[in-house]
Amino acid sequence: MFWNELHKIDQGVSLEINSWDSPITDAIWQFFSNIPVWIPMYALIIALLIWKLGWKKGLVVLAAVGLTFGFCDQFSNIIKDAVGRIRPLNDPFMLENGLNVLEKGTRSFSFFSAHAANAFGIATCTCVAFTKIITPLNTAKPKWLKAYIVWMFTWATLVALSRVFVGKHYLGDVLAGATIGAAAGYTFAWIASRVSRRF
Repeated sequence: MFWNELHKIDQGVSLEINSWDSPITDAIWQFFSNIPVWIPMYALIIALLIWKLGWKKGLVVLAAVGLTFGFCDQFSNIIKDAVGRIRPLNDPFMLENGLNVLEKGTRSFSFFSAHAANAFGIATCTCVAFTKIITPLNTAKPKWLKAYIVWMFTWATLVALSRVFVGKHYLGDVLAGATIGAAAGYTFAWIASRVSRRF
């Protein structure tokens, strides 16, 4: 069947990516996969929203980020239970073929990655909101915003890839999560930009 063949391809690609390991890179991937270490960054994003947009528009965008996060997290749980895809670190085939596991196992399912969805959701929501609210149509983005966009999507990509390197997800899981997160982030950012026009 098509889905079985796709799953086998995903297994092979994920094993190949996961095999690119070393003590230094393992530590880096574990760092990016660890949510609590990014709490200071989230605090800085909140401060930046209030500083650059003012407290009213900043709170509107912050609400959009919260809705994006909540949607991605809960939708991921629903889809995981519905699909029931076993995580790589719980898959005998992956373990027998040398999967490098860097985090403790969990009984939850694999598809799709909430880490990837949340990271791309936050990145997309804040970047789109900043762009739509601060930068009028056909106006150049300020340098700080360009730097912010580069950092946020670099961070989101590394967070998503880290899930393959630590053995928690297949590449397909993170690609689907990133796509869903970006779509959710854009949608809520668009709504926030419309609402913020009232202030």
